[in-house]
Amino acid sequence: MKTKIGFLIIIFIAVLTTMNAQDVPATETDNDTELLGLPGDNLDLYAVLDLFQKSKTIEEFEKSLNDEKTGVNNLDLNLDDKVDFIKVESKQDKDDFVFVLQVDVLEGEIQDVAAILVTKDKEGKVTLQMSGNEDLYGKDYVIEPKLETPAVTANPGYTGADTVVVVSETSNVVVIESEPIIHYIYSPVYVPYYPPYYYGYYPPYYRPYPVIHISFYSRNNRYHRNHYHGGRHNHGGNTVVINNNNNTYNNYSKKSNTSKTVNNNKNKGNYKSKNSSNKASTAKTNNTSKKTNKADINKASTKSTKNMQNSSVKKPSTRPANTPSTRPASKPASRPAARPTSRPSGGRRR
Repeated sequence: MKTKIGFLIIIFIAVLTTMNAQDVPATETDNDTELLGLPGDNLDLYAVLDLFQKSKTIEEFEKSLNDEKTGVNNLDLNLDDKVDFIKVESKQDKDDFVFVLQVDVLEGEIQDVAAILVTKDKEGKVTLQMSGNEDLYGKDYVIEPKLETPAVTANPGYTGADTVVVVSETSNVVVIESEPIIHYIYSPVYVPYYPPYYYGYYPPYYRPYPVIHISFYSRNNRYHRNHYHGGRHNHGGNTVVINNNNNTYNNYSKKSNTSKTVNNNKNKGNYKSKNSSNKASTAKTNNTSKKTNKADINKASTKSTKNMQNSSVKKPSTRPANTPSTRPASKPASRPAARPTSRPSGGRRR
């Protein structure tokens, strides 16, 4: 019996702990505070550039970018609640490349999303940058890989004239030239890629999938930011310098495609309100779920308390005190007196 009561007490404490944990409000994530309030919030360029570097060809990059499993593309420029197909157009000027990400918003309307700039100087050094379109990301939204140098420490045991460099094993050195996609575009087998797709006509592998809430999308891709710097222009200014020492980037900027539908939605605040409504919907769903769970927990805790109380009540070991323990000692000693032998004197004669 004691074991059963102890088990019920443990369950009761666990239920109360769960109920209290659900009452704690969810705090806003750090990545939520990085949102621009622009349509580009649904396409994390950090994640896009990371995917680009890992791809072996431009076609592979385009396919991975539009694959739901990678979770990179969540862009919905025409606000139909389905993720847009992003095609990648290649431009080349000798050793300088620009890969433009585009969306066919409607028939006859193309919107440039971002551009990946790859440049090689005379010494063979390759520079990689990604620039977000101003309509979607604001002005001067540029990111590039972090080129971290090895940690250098002095060797106190060395007395020679030469400088000794000790490289920390935990350092992360990014060498752009070693990335698969860079090897490919500077190889003899590279052929410029021009996607044949347009509005309503997409590759067989592509299936439109639903847009996920901006809070979930941001949380899923925030780790990509550790590999790059730059980006948001209104956080103290972007320190990344755009490599425009040739005409490739300048020509792209002048000829970028702009969609009227995108501009109208942006001016009306439709993209920002869409993301806000998604957040509100998510919060409402979470609150409803919390209330339901809390009600269920209260019922469970009440039932558990009753079971504990019932199990703690013991049955009486003896009969009530007022219950007679023995039968009467004996029957009455005599019978009642006999009936009268005659009728009353005043009775009526027949």
